[in-house]
Amino acid sequence: MQKEEKVVKQVLGIDVAQDELVVCLGKMHDDWTPVLVAHKTFVNKPKGFKELIDWVKKLTDPVVPVRYVMEATGVYHESFAYFLHEQSLLVSIVLPNKISNYARTLNIKTVTDKTASEAIAMFGLEKKLDCWEPPKGIYKKLQQLTR
Repeated sequence: MQKEEKVVKQVLGIDVAQDELVVCLGKMHDDWTPVLVAHKTFVNKPKGFKELIDWVKKLTDPVVPVRYVMEATGVYHESFAYFLHEQSLLVSIVLPNKISNYARTLNIKTVTDKTASEAIAMFGLEKKLDCWEPPKGIYKKLQQLTR
């Protein structure tokens, strides 16, 4: 009889663009095998954020928290990161060069939004990432003034 694998880690890799979020859901089982489970694209607006959360809830184990991992992409990732943080979800924002260096170790021939989200999901599954915290209000104001 084959034992059912237990999920120990769940990550949503998010490739953020101005208009859309291309996502890939990955899971790590107790035999430490990473598996990419599903892909989807959502609009990068509050309506898309809510649809994305509902989609993730349907596909994940409610006992294991989901970590939402994205690259720091100028300003495009910010509103989604704040939305996730307000929902008390685990958010990690990674520098693009870390993801691109990691992606080179994978067997990806062509870089697309889908393969980028897959690389981000795999990165999140394999690495221990820090949780993102929004900057204090004064820093956010300074950032907006200097842009």
